[in-house]
Amino acid sequence: MLATISIAFAGCTVGPNYHQPKVEVGRHYGELPDGTNTNTKFSRANESSPDSQWWRRFNDAELDRLIVAALHQNYDLQVAAERIREARCQRSIIAADLFPNIDANGGYLRARGSKNVQLKLGSGGSGGDPPADPPGDPPAQGGGGSGVSSGGGAGASSQAGANPFANTLTPFGLGGLPGVSSSLYQIGFDSTWELDVFGGNRRRLQAAAADLSAAVESLHDVTVSLMAEVAMDYLQLRGTQQRLAIARKNLAAEKETLELTESRASSGLTSQADVTRAAAQVAITSATIPPLETSARRSVHALSTLLSREPTALAKELSVEQPLPVVPPDVPVGLPSELLKRRPDIRRAEREIAAATARVGSAKADLFPKFALTGSAGLDSTSPGNLFNWESRYFLISPTVTWRIFDAGRIVSNIALQKANERESVVQYRNTILTALREVEDALVAYAQEQEHRESLKRAVAQTEDSLHLVQQQYEHGLTTFLDVLDAQRNVLTLEDQLAQSNQAVTTDLVALYKALGGGWQNPK
Repeated sequence: MLATISIAFAGCTVGPNYHQPKVEVGRHYGELPDGTNTNTKFSRANESSPDSQWWRRFNDAELDRLIVAALHQNYDLQVAAERIREARCQRSIIAADLFPNIDANGGYLRARGSKNVQLKLGSGGSGGDPPADPPGDPPAQGGGGSGVSSGGGAGASSQAGANPFANTLTPFGLGGLPGVSSSLYQIGFDSTWELDVFGGNRRRLQAAAADLSAAVESLHDVTVSLMAEVAMDYLQLRGTQQRLAIARKNLAAEKETLELTESRASSGLTSQADVTRAAAQVAITSATIPPLETSARRSVHALSTLLSREPTALAKELSVEQPLPVVPPDVPVGLPSELLKRRPDIRRAEREIAAATARVGSAKADLFPKFALTGSAGLDSTSPGNLFNWESRYFLISPTVTWRIFDAGRIVSNIALQKANERESVVQYRNTILTALREVEDALVAYAQEQEHRESLKRAVAQTEDSLHLVQQQYEHGLTTFLDVLDAQRNVLTLEDQLAQSNQAVTTDLVALYKALGGGWQNPK
């Protein structure tokens, strides 16, 4: 019967049905190279489908290990996973509202009415004490024990053994019939079922299912961000180590220059002022090392925290200087239309629209009446020996209809609220797409331009190194001043440091591009 009723009302669902908004995007990324530049020194982007495990294209075993460890240990991922479980449980709770609730109960009641309660029977009768109790047990009382329904014991009600009339004043008093002692044994079942005639609960279930999907996409989004953050911190560490190596190399060269200048000054070949300038240059270069060491240690602390470990846990294994990974020769970025399916934040925003749409239907269902079935069935007897006899049975079936006719506009306002939430989620969805496209375009241009910047710095470093060697030779032969040597040294140090920063920027820009493309989780087929 219940299944028949459910099927009969299954197609009656108020509110709008969800349709995914249509969004038009370009066929190609505007900042994607057009192929006219044939410079093979650059890593170039193309329209091939992106690789979900993009970090492996760096061919760095340490980076691979760190990312895999973060995926298994990171606390943010664990929190996102728990939120999925919460959303799944919430969906199950809402789904349970589509089915009837059934309670089992049983109890025993012992009651005795007060003899001092006087009842007037008939118009001419006078009150008086009722007759004395007959010997033996009182006669059986069916229909749920109506003869003791005003008693104060347990077992006379279907509500877990509580007497519904226990605190109700009746002509019989709180103990039942005056001077009558009685017992009642009862077992039975109660059932309540709100029929989802207009689909309010089904819309709530649809919203909960969409919320669950959104929680899954949030986990994917956290995964993408986590892997990008691990890679960026790791590349920043290696880039800082490279800058430290350059600073220490230049410091060693400047100390040699200082020793040479001191030797020449002691021989009268140069002035003490040149010695002072050389010492000052050594001090300036030395001052650049502590901030770089601080930056390197902070990167180690960040990586350790991302792996849910103590901040210094990775200090020993990451303290050994390693070169920056080499960027791959090509970078597949796909098409803008693929981005809508690949970016987890876009997929989450779309699911949030579905949830908001379903909540509009749930709110509209409150405009209509609610139908419910209430039923009870069980066994009543004043004697435990007769409790399981067929004649002890009782049942109750009570269909009800409830329709709120006045609520000061609460339902209408709630519908308007849910519609506003739906419109907001649509706008947020479109804004998320636009932001994603901008991030990809920004990353493409940054990656391409930084490679050109790096090539220019490479040429500048080579030229300044040649200039430094020439100036040093001229200074040794007395053909130039020591100031020219110091200027050449400063230029070399500055440009080499800028080149190291550019190398780091190229790799981190590539990571930013992979992140903007939504890489890092397996796109479902």
